[in-house]
Amino acid sequence: MSMHHPDEMLLMEYSAGTLSEPMALCIRMHLEKCSHCRGQLDMLNSLGAIMMDHDAGKTRNELADDLFDNIMQQVEKTAPEPPETAAGAVQEPIDPLRKLLGKDLHSLPWKRQLGDVSVCDLTDYFGSEERVTLQKLCAGGRAPAHSHNGQEATLVLTGAFADGNGVFEKGDFVLLDEHHDHQPVALHGEDCITLSVMTAPVRLTGRFTRLLNPFIR
Repeated sequence: MSMHHPDEMLLMEYSAGTLSEPMALCIRMHLEKCSHCRGQLDMLNSLGAIMMDHDAGKTRNELADDLFDNIMQQVEKTAPEPPETAAGAVQEPIDPLRKLLGKDLHSLPWKRQLGDVSVCDLTDYFGSEERVTLQKLCAGGRAPAHSHNGQEATLVLTGAFADGNGVFEKGDFVLLDEHHDHQPVALHGEDCITLSVMTAPVRLTGRFTRLLNPFIR
């Protein structure tokens, strides 16, 4: 099971259908790997109607504190196990990213970016102002040190990487902003491919690579 998850607010926005299409895709793909977050989402979906009936016409910020606290206590309960097939095996969902692209990750037109990093821009697949990219860090490779000018949501698709925040493996989700400065390193044995949704370009912070910031989209 995944060890790094979207927070409760993101899951609430996903449940309400208010996330952008690429961000919702990241959450959906994380949910397919994470029974814990599926349990939280099931609870949110079930309680959504109760919230609307209890406070019709009010915004989320206007909800009574006791009602919101009760809902979050329910969400934090132990999540149910993922559904099983008749044979007892966990059912594998269809990969929504492969369905969108019409090909597997290794058949995409990857472009070498910096050092050990290659990218494939998917922005044109979405009608969103966010930049959506696949990023591939070769096994044992190191990405340039960087921070962020906005928010960046990252979902690990294959392999794993480590930085100062921990180790992130397949299915893990992480949301970073301008307060985070890190340098991901792919673990040995397999290329690490991630799906990233960015509201603004990254900001390189390395001693020499920072000179490239004016050229980063």
